[in-house]
Amino acid sequence: MSESLDALERRIAELRAEVRRAVKARDTALARHLRADLRRAERAWDEAVVADGADGDGPAAREPAATLMPVREQVHQALLLLGVPAAARLIVAVNGAFFSGALRGPQLSSLRRDEERSFRGAPYTRPYYLCAALTDRLSPARGLFADSTWPLRARVVGPLSPRVDFLSAAVRIAEHLTRLADPPPGAVRLLSRMAQNIPGAAETGFGPADPATVIAAARAELEVHLPADTAQRAEVAARAGEQLTDAERLFGAAALTTLRGAC
Repeated sequence: MSESLDALERRIAELRAEVRRAVKARDTALARHLRADLRRAERAWDEAVVADGADGDGPAAREPAATLMPVREQVHQALLLLGVPAAARLIVAVNGAFFSGALRGPQLSSLRRDEERSFRGAPYTRPYYLCAALTDRLSPARGLFADSTWPLRARVVGPLSPRVDFLSAAVRIAEHLTRLADPPPGAVRLLSRMAQNIPGAAETGFGPADPATVIAAARAELEVHLPADTAQRAEVAARAGEQLTDAERLFGAAALTTLRGAC
């Protein structure tokens, strides 16, 4: 890993620690400022990782990273690229398209439970946790992974969220492709598959999708769904913030507990 990536990772770890301290001190203004800095640093890291992978000499040049990077870090870098809660299948696809390609679906089956055990045993000792997206019942959304450093409103899902998140992920993937001088063929194929499910994103014929066309089409549909989805998520996030413990905000409340709280 390059020196610039090492420096970015150190900066991200420092910012996450500062965010936790600001949240615990209830300094909302400082926490908001630090989260913005953190998001910028994470985007810079994400872009640097993609650029670093593109500079290699093919699969053999990336093999050491594929064998040395833990599964949770592979999942985390895919989530950072997507920027939205994602199912295991999409995480594996993004990992294969942009990164090592060493990730397999069965490796994710127990990962979230392991993360929850780690958090409950020693809260906030890791710079991030692979947590659950939360439903409007404040229970964990089945099969969806999220990043614990994201704001709560980004980790909850409402009725429109699956479509909004799909469109947002397509935009992020397309944006990454536009930054690469030589986009990985797997990433081009992934975007082309996604474009088939976005009206106006797939041009006539069977060639690869144009990233700019995908971005424009996805954003056009987002304009329709995003306001309502944002309002729904804000309402769920507000209830989660008031009713849930720290661990439940990350991993969800048991259904029975949630129902009792509503009585």
